[in-house]
Amino acid sequence: MDISRYEVSAERLAWRCDPAQFEFDCTDELAPLHEFIGQDRAIRAIEFGLSMERDGYNIYLSGLTGTGKTTVARTYIAKLIEERRGREEDYRISDWCYIHNFSQPDRPRVVELPRSNGRVFRDDIAILLQHLRRDLTNAFSSEEYKAQRKAIVDESQTRQQEMFNELRSEAAKKGFMIQTTQAGLALVPMKDNKALSQDEFMGLDEIERQAIEKARDELRKDLETLFEGVHGIERETAERLQEEDRRVAEHTATRLFEPLIDKYAELSQIAQYLTELRAYTLDRADLFKSTENEKSSGAIATAFDVSRLGPDPFLPFYINVFVDNGATEGPPIVTETNPSYVNLFGKVERKFMLGGYISDHTMLKPGALHLANGGYLLLSAADVLASPAAWPAFKRALKTRELGIEEPFEQLGLVAPQGLRPLPIPIHVKVVLIGDSMLYQLLSTYDEDFWEIFKVKADFNYEVARNVDNMKSYAAFIAGCCVDCELKHFDRSAVGRVMEYASRMVANQEKLSSRFAFIKELVEESEYWARKEDAKLVSGNHVEKAIEERRFRHNLPDERMREMMQEGTILIDTHGSVTGQVNGLSVYSMGDITFGKPSRITCRTYLGRDGVINIEREANLSGSTHDKGILIMSGYLGWKYAQDAPLSLTASLCFEQSYGGVDGDSASCAELYALLSSLADIPLSQDIAVTGSINQQGEVQPIGGVNQKIEGFFSICRAQGLTGTQGVMIPSRNLRNLTLRDDVIEAVRKGQFHVYAIDSVDQGIEILTGVPAGRRRRDGSYPPRSVNGRVIEQLQVMAGKLKAYQGPRRHGDVGSGVD
Repeated sequence: MDISRYEVSAERLAWRCDPAQFEFDCTDELAPLHEFIGQDRAIRAIEFGLSMERDGYNIYLSGLTGTGKTTVARTYIAKLIEERRGREEDYRISDWCYIHNFSQPDRPRVVELPRSNGRVFRDDIAILLQHLRRDLTNAFSSEEYKAQRKAIVDESQTRQQEMFNELRSEAAKKGFMIQTTQAGLALVPMKDNKALSQDEFMGLDEIERQAIEKARDELRKDLETLFEGVHGIERETAERLQEEDRRVAEHTATRLFEPLIDKYAELSQIAQYLTELRAYTLDRADLFKSTENEKSSGAIATAFDVSRLGPDPFLPFYINVFVDNGATEGPPIVTETNPSYVNLFGKVERKFMLGGYISDHTMLKPGALHLANGGYLLLSAADVLASPAAWPAFKRALKTRELGIEEPFEQLGLVAPQGLRPLPIPIHVKVVLIGDSMLYQLLSTYDEDFWEIFKVKADFNYEVARNVDNMKSYAAFIAGCCVDCELKHFDRSAVGRVMEYASRMVANQEKLSSRFAFIKELVEESEYWARKEDAKLVSGNHVEKAIEERRFRHNLPDERMREMMQEGTILIDTHGSVTGQVNGLSVYSMGDITFGKPSRITCRTYLGRDGVINIEREANLSGSTHDKGILIMSGYLGWKYAQDAPLSLTASLCFEQSYGGVDGDSASCAELYALLSSLADIPLSQDIAVTGSINQQGEVQPIGGVNQKIEGFFSICRAQGLTGTQGVMIPSRNLRNLTLRDDVIEAVRKGQFHVYAIDSVDQGIEILTGVPAGRRRRDGSYPPRSVNGRVIEQLQVMAGKLKAYQGPRRHGDVGSGVD
């Protein structure tokens, strides 16, 4: 039987780029590409999302890795910023500072200042503190202050001495003298102007001793009154000294504070802070009475003074410039590569001191959201979701437009050490979340908040049409890679070979891949081989060398499986004919490499009513899609061969030597051919491998991985010896997906290997058996010598045997066979 009408010519097995169509000899004649190829849909979505200022119009970039999502986003953000240059009112770019909260020290206050003013404000307060320490120390060291202070102290001491002298005179009149001892003042009785000793006192008679004790008790009351008066004088003196200190400090502080209060009068929060800081300075004026040595040893930038074993009393003067946009031109663009909770939302640092941890507002550190406030933040969706507690807090910040600093331990339900709870910062940031389409679907389906905060989806296509404009753009992209990476330029043959590789990446003769990160890798590797040969330009041979070397680096699993087939460990026949056996084709994906390999599929049919038994399913090795393919095949069998009587057979299908899972429906054609061969007892050619799925009408449907499958079987045939009869049978709807290697195409051109394209099951069975499939006649029968005719005949024989074996039905039995 002539099957050549199904054969595919070598010219249709791949698209080959004709270098003569290019109007350049070398890429150095081309202007580097500054636009993006084939991403109009995504670019329009990005432009819309960036320009939309309403809440929730953040952007989700969806697409495969290498399609340029991040590059496109950054490029169009920069473009929008450039268009708005000079219109700073379109952005709210500020510096943010944390300052001491005098009413609630554990809740530092945040103040907003115009861009570049954060450091100025910090320096102003630092200079203020320096001047206060200098001028107040000088004021408290002046002769006038010392004289005034000495006068107050002298007056106090004079009053105390007068009170003491009065009590001394009163005591002398009553026969006592006042002595100073280690225990304090003591009243000692006297006789003849001499102090009585204890023995002399005890030698007096009882009446005289009682009189002395009575007088002593009265003097003790006078002494207590004296002490109260002295304490009152001391309190009064302390108040007068404090008032004097405050008077001196107020004179100096007012002179230093007023210029700053006037400077920041329009910033109400800072004006309030300066007022409270001035009151703090006056209340703690004694802090500035340090000597010159103490001043030199103090560290203004340190939040804690260890020598004092406690908090630094000058802490309220320290300004934490939390977010400094002074060096930023335009709105900030932040890309956070590790979006952990701390990296996104900031943290409160601590210092260990005296057996515990202490912190203050100077230890607050910003996160990426703080740094991007007023601008743009680019994040990986998968990385944010992978970080514990980050995603819920991230959504909450975008919804409330407020961002505080909280302990990550608390977000995880753990007990955190007592620390600061800074007041939150209002945020206005445009977030660009980068991920794939599957993650977008999951978030939009299961996260009810996702739609509210990411209303714009920019979908990046992984392929573009292979037209003249895109091919020119491709060549310009290669020129840009050569310029940016300082590579040797490509000649026209090399450019054409790169485009052929781009066509193979998407397995489509009419498309080119838009995953330019991988194309750039090929350009760099091709230039490496050109440089190694000391070639002036990169040619098509260098590109081919780069492709072959990359395949060689990754195809060790492929070679091992091929060796096992050559050694006979894995049983594969590439010649001869066998009944109920066919070579199916599978694709193995190892992450870094994808390759095809044949698999022996066998079928055995026998009497029974169990229908088609999928051994892989019975062994729990079959995926849901493969199970569906078996059920579709069963439906086809019933439609084709059981119009007049039910099917009366049992057929077991098996992937031989398959010890892993099997999924996909691309083997349903091969499984059907093995079953039909077993039923009709017609051998199938082992020279031809089969791939393709079927529907219930017997049409052959396209499948994936067609290039890898053809090349995998070709490699086995070449290793075992090409006979000229070997080949692969594929769905005709996969012809546009053919982008085969040159060695396969050359073998087909020489007649050593063949590729057949079919549309129906009947066409495939004719190729495999060399026997006509047979068309249904008007009476519903098939030609007796055709494949279908022999299948029908065998089914009828099996039905008859099964009926005879079961015997006549009794009255009331419900039969399922042929009456």
